[in-house]
Parts: sequence; C-alpha cells; structure tokens
Amino acid sequence: MSRTARVERATAETKVSVALTLDGSGQAEIATGVGFFDHMLHQLARHGGLDLTVHTAGDLEIDAHHTVEDTTLALGAALRDALGDKVGINRYGDATVPMDEVLVRAAVDLSGRPYVVHDEPPLAPYIVGTGATYPTSLTRHVWESLGYAAGLTLHVSVLRAARDAAQPDPHHVVEAQFKAVARALRQAVAIDPGAAGAVPSTKEVL
Repeated sequence: MSRTARVERATAETKVSVALTLDGSGQAEIATGVGFFDHMLHQLARHGGLDLTVHTAGDLEIDAHHTVEDTTLALGAALRDALGDKVGINRYGDATVPMDEVLVRAAVDLSGRPYVVHDEPPLAPYIVGTGATYPTSLTRHVWESLGYAAGLTLHVSVLRAARDAAQPDPHHVVEAQFKAVARALRQAVAIDPGAAGAVPSTKEVL
C-alpha cells in the first residue's frame, strides 16, 4: 500500500503545496523562501526517510511567520492523510540526537490527540540565511502546528544547548531538534511486522 498524500493550502497570506511519501528514501525538493527553514525541512525528509516536496509562496515582505506556520500546517495535514487508518504502524517513536555540543530528545505518539511539550533554552532571536530571516521563536510554533494538524503527541526537549559558560548556537539547537523529531517520526510511522495488521490501540482506532 502506498502511503502518500498531497495537500494544497491557500490563504490571503500564503499558497502552499506539499507532497509526502512516508516510505521514501529521504529525497526532498523544498522552496519556501526562508532558507534556514528549507534546510530544516530537508533534515526532516532525510532523517525521517520521507520523500517530501514543498513549494510555498508567502508574504515574506512582512516576515517569515505566515510562511513557516502555513507550510507546517500543510505538512501536518499531509502526514495525517498519508497515515490513513494507522493499521500496523509502530505508533510510538523516540530519538536522542547529538549535534556537537547540543543534545536533543524527541518522542512522538501518533495518537490522534494533538499535544505538544517543547523545552528549549533562550536563543539568539534570529538565524540569517538566504531569503527571509528565520526567527528562533518560530521553532516552538512549528512543533505546535505540526502536532495540531497531524494529530500527534510530541515532546521535544533540548537536554544540552552549549558548552559550559558559552552561549547556545541557535543553528545547532534548532537543527538537532528537527533531526530528533525526524528520527522519532521515522520509527513511529514504520510498519510493525508483529502487529498482524491491527491498529496499535485497545480502542482499535487512532
């Protein structure tokens, strides 16, 4: 069974197109106009084993907020649609990912119940890349938007952010989060060969 989805989202602020294949090889074609966010979505695809195409045209003349938010909402909707009835999936996934001085833990439950816990230290306010600047305050919003749209429970905790007496590198802190979430999702969406085609819940629905 092909676990794929395509979602189009259009508002007065953005126009988003997302195509997602859960059982992919990490291939990605990403263009949102926010260079650092594009880089993060590439991490999500590569480390999540997803094939992902994202094209977003947003009101970047204002800031990156609407573009990042609406792209993530469309991505979450695609994830929900691609999972279908969730028969035979692992449901749960977790990963602890180091990135140099940073250590991040992510845990996911494809529960159908949106709930997000995000623990992150104060960071420099912006990451500057090509295109629009990425405000680091948006990372929490990314996880909240993904959890809401996909119907998942997600915990993301930055366990260590910097060397002693040093300031956190926001690039490393945010990138480690995306990699950890990707690895946790990869585990959760995978088919459990011992599940005998059942939904992994005593309610028999997720």
